[in-house]
Amino acid sequence: MKLPPPLQKGDTIALASPARFVQPAEVEHFVRFAAQCGWNVRLDEACFARYNQFGGTDEQRAAHLQSLIDNPEVKAIFCSRGGYGTLRILDRLRFETMEQHPKWLVGFSDITVLHAKLQSLGIASLHAPMPFNFGPDDEDLFTALKLCLEGQRSSLTIAPHPLNINGRAAGELVGGNLSILYALKGSGTLPDLKGKILFIEDVDEYLYHIDRMMLSLKRAGILADLAGMLVGAFTDMKDNAIPFGLNAEEIIREHVAEFGFPLSFGFPAGHISLQRPLLLGARTALEVSEKGSFLSNF
Repeated sequence: MKLPPPLQKGDTIALASPARFVQPAEVEHFVRFAAQCGWNVRLDEACFARYNQFGGTDEQRAAHLQSLIDNPEVKAIFCSRGGYGTLRILDRLRFETMEQHPKWLVGFSDITVLHAKLQSLGIASLHAPMPFNFGPDDEDLFTALKLCLEGQRSSLTIAPHPLNINGRAAGELVGGNLSILYALKGSGTLPDLKGKILFIEDVDEYLYHIDRMMLSLKRAGILADLAGMLVGAFTDMKDNAIPFGLNAEEIIREHVAEFGFPLSFGFPAGHISLQRPLLLGARTALEVSEKGSFLSNF
């Protein structure tokens, strides 16, 4: 897996809006933090375009993102926010420049589309909060993001969870939003997950949808070949009048327990206010025991 060069003071970073539209005021705190750490922040007019719920038409969003991919001066692309829309432009994009000269791609949620594409091409990327997610008091959150982009390898100990499955695993960390991974299955964009540690999170889904998505991955033979699984936040889950009977974490465990790989719940990433960045594509070690889970890049 190719790792983009660490960001340095004076490097140019750029914002793009491949999914939902964003307004300048909604990214001003991120821009201030980025300027304080010495990055040059590029804010093109196209970043604030709007077409219905999207950040511009499909053509506009694809053209802007392509221009940033191909621009050698831009060392990192921060997707301004998620929502929906990235999959609509994926097949308009070309990644030859990224393959030759990797640069950072940062985001989560709908941006899982781009993470999956990059990992399928052998390029690492960063699952992390986006400019839209930063408020005036989130400097510590930004610092964690900054350190990761500057090349600091991370490790984290996670509290024990009653549904964890103990064990050790090592492999590339891949994944992101479960609904997006499900949508990519069979398209050729989903990276090969054999021997990988899969991270998943989701938001605002019915519990039976979670069950259906996990069953689909299982029936496709994807879950059986994993080295391990890391589960983030499953936020604002919904149920029907007649309860499904299991929560999201219980559904996930039910569908993977038979494979015996280490399973860790409670990783602080996803649609939550304080989330840790995850270096997707990096070689990662996962150890799960009664004391909790330990995750580290190497």
